[in-house]
Amino acid sequence: MERILGIFVDGIGAAAATSGILTQLQGRIFALLYLHAGPMSLDEIAAELGQSKSNMSIQVRGLVEWHLVRHTRLPGSRKDHYEAATDFWRVMQEIMERRFRWNLRQVVATADETLRAVQSAGDKKLDREQAAFVQARLAALRAFFTAVDLGLSAFAQGKSITPEGLKKVVPIPPSRVRRTR
Repeated sequence: MERILGIFVDGIGAAAATSGILTQLQGRIFALLYLHAGPMSLDEIAAELGQSKSNMSIQVRGLVEWHLVRHTRLPGSRKDHYEAATDFWRVMQEIMERRFRWNLRQVVATADETLRAVQSAGDKKLDREQAAFVQARLAALRAFFTAVDLGLSAFAQGKSITPEGLKKVVPIPPSRVRRTR
């Protein structure tokens, strides 16, 4: 079991390191807890991974915030224990909502603000061709990110949605307007 656990812990740690969400150590902690039959204390986690208890406490706190690990109490023990989440739909909904949807909505808001600036500038700073070019690019960007946001909403609700379905809901305009110099 030790070799099997090592493969899994190292592999999930490597995947977490490139996720942009978790650290490698957080991935390793999650993997250890996931393949452990019951809850583990910080002391047990630290010993198993060769880390300090204080470092484990910080890393586990981050995993709890992402709903990947939950805090639990064991009868007769004063120590905090932790176990891995197993409801991956719920975990992915949380990650999509907290991480990706915020980013998507930030892009849409920036496109909207830029479009308002283009429209309020009128002919003062942009000629009509430049304004049309920028507006077309912003419309395409906004449409794409709005469609992805709708897709994430569908995912969070457990609905299936295809790229073709997204295109029907939010048609993505072609960005064929070329700027001439």
